[in-house]
Amino acid sequence: MMWYDGGWGWGGWFIIAMFMVLFWALVIAGIVALVRYLSGAHHDRQSARPLSSDEQGWGSTRAEDLLAERFARGEIEEAEYKRRLALLREHR
Repeated sequence: MMWYDGGWGWGGWFIIAMFMVLFWALVIAGIVALVRYLSGAHHDRQSARPLSSDEQGWGSTRAEDLLAERFARGEIEEAEYKRRLALLREHR
């Protein structure tokens, strides 16, 4: 009995094996990306919680903390920080 290999020989089997590895790698990468995306969306919803009554308004500690963070990062100068802090505390 003779088999016709279509001219591909062992190279055909090698190419098929490589495509199978590539296919399963893409499937696994897609599943990992989907899980990371869905878990990241869950964390974003938690951080977007409504402010409690003590976190709302002009004189909240949260506003002062955010202002201090901006000053620490160098986004605003010392004079601007002091002016805004005084404004926040004035309206407390």
